[in-house]
Amino acid sequence: MNIGVLIPLIIFLIAIFAIGFIASKQMGSGGSFLQEYFLGGRELGGFVLAMTMVATYGSASSFLGGPGTAYTVGFGWALLAMTQVVTGYFVLLVLGKKFAILSRRYDAVTMIDFLKARYNSPAVAILSAIAIIVFLFSAMTAQWVGGGRLIESLTGLNYTTALFIFAVSVLVYVTIGGFRAVALTDAVQGGIMVVGTLILLIGVIIAGGGIPAIMQDLLNENPRLVTPFGADGSLTAAYVSSFWILVGVGVVGLPQMVVRTMSYKNSRAMHRALAIGTIVTGFIMLNMHLIGIFARPVMPGIEVGDKVIPLIALEVLPPWLAGIVLAAPMAAIMSTVDSLLILVSSAIVKDVYLNFIQPDAPEKKVKLLSFGITGVLGTVVFLLALQPPDLLIFLNLFAFGGLEAAFIWPIVLGLYWKYGNKYGALASMFMGIASYIAIHFYNQEYGNLLGVHTVTIPVVLSLFAYLIGSLAVKREPFQF
Repeated sequence: MNIGVLIPLIIFLIAIFAIGFIASKQMGSGGSFLQEYFLGGRELGGFVLAMTMVATYGSASSFLGGPGTAYTVGFGWALLAMTQVVTGYFVLLVLGKKFAILSRRYDAVTMIDFLKARYNSPAVAILSAIAIIVFLFSAMTAQWVGGGRLIESLTGLNYTTALFIFAVSVLVYVTIGGFRAVALTDAVQGGIMVVGTLILLIGVIIAGGGIPAIMQDLLNENPRLVTPFGADGSLTAAYVSSFWILVGVGVVGLPQMVVRTMSYKNSRAMHRALAIGTIVTGFIMLNMHLIGIFARPVMPGIEVGDKVIPLIALEVLPPWLAGIVLAAPMAAIMSTVDSLLILVSSAIVKDVYLNFIQPDAPEKKVKLLSFGITGVLGTVVFLLALQPPDLLIFLNLFAFGGLEAAFIWPIVLGLYWKYGNKYGALASMFMGIASYIAIHFYNQEYGNLLGVHTVTIPVVLSLFAYLIGSLAVKREPFQF
């Protein structure tokens, strides 16, 4: 156990707890408990909005799984990862003002509130809640695994103990502070990510003898490592181009991103977030994946990809600096976990319990239920994460693809096409989820269907299902 590494991480955790505690004291100042706990009172400024989007999207997948895959695959995976640069810009550009205006008009606290009001359908709300709970459990499990592995690598503790420490750390500040704590800690964590990735990239380059020496080592080992096609040639043009649907276009359908377009203060905040979010995302994604690739000649033979970042940081940096740098992946994981946790909690409390079980529940009961559900969810995910997969990035991407296939068209066409109705939304969601799961298992058994990423065909099929379902039933155009 390296005390020099642990001290900066402990200071980081104490700071995060302090922010959560301060946020909990502010709760109620911006309106009702639900608005405060699940949306932060819709008061996010531009910088906080940008950083919470970056930090929520930049997860264990980006900071551990992504670099771990780049370590194995080479520059092809870094090229693939850079398609994510426009993510925040694209989400705010497509949803932005219109979604924020309509969500305020409907007094929507969650994405499902919006869908329920837009389509006037309890069935849409229930199916949406089920999809969020099922797929986000996969995503949260991936983050829990990442946090556990990071602490395991740093402390030498066994995986179960490390996972328990991580779970308790996150649950404390999320449960007491809600969305406001999530957004404020995301802003701090986003800054740590930027600084940490830069320091580690410089450290790896120095340890490898400079970029020319590293590139020569990669060429000597396997020339394919420096091509766009990957070490084994598996990154075909069709797969790479279709991957952008998953990490670019399709992100518009991710509930954890959508809810942030409901929470900002005004148009100026949104415009500022567009610029800041795009720059920071590009900087972090490029640095992290280059670190993964450049680490290969410095530390060959790492068998578990998710341990590349902690191991290389401990190798090339002094302990105290490694502790500061490794606060970056810890920040990325915690910022995504807290966002997913509060989102699933809102789906259960607001979208299921208050909509269909006890609409007139007193605020005190809602408050206790929100705290309780958040705690129970964390415990369940902890149990699911006890048997982790080898590369958590693929668990995370599975969850992303399922959510995008389910929600992209009900959200986007629900905003911009007045003839979209509940029949189209239900058809799209059923088709997206069913085809995504079927194709996912087909691809695992036989290889990628048509050579494209798993999410591509379900997104196309769900579009046709939305159009056919909406046009097949005559009804009046929706009045926005």
